[in-house]
Amino acid sequence: MPSEAILVVDDNFVNLQLARVTLAAAGYDVRTAESAAEALAEIERHQPRLILMDIQMPGMDGLELTRQLKADPATQSIVVVAVTSYAMKGDDQKVLAAGCDGYIPKPLNTRTLADQVAAYVREAR
Repeated sequence: MPSEAILVVDDNFVNLQLARVTLAAAGYDVRTAESAAEALAEIERHQPRLILMDIQMPGMDGLELTRQLKADPATQSIVVVAVTSYAMKGDDQKVLAAGCDGYIPKPLNTRTLADQVAAYVREAR
């Protein structure tokens, strides 16, 4: 059973809780944050193995937060997977250019989310 720490960053409470419950049921240690500022504070307290990062957030968006994390030697090894419902042509290239390790479209599929996360964690090992 997985025990890796996962941080879910999303400004939508329903999406946040859906991911939290789904991943916790799969055995992950799940933390949540509703903004980039909350995410940074949570990362300082408990550095996660993987972050599910909402891209569209008020204030600092998920791509800017990812660039910040990947530029810092203390956090650059965290796996960051972009999550957004506003997928447009070229978005996959934008998230990779920002330093994200992958991309999962919304709406999140509760039947496959834990397997998708597990695949990213395995790749990072």
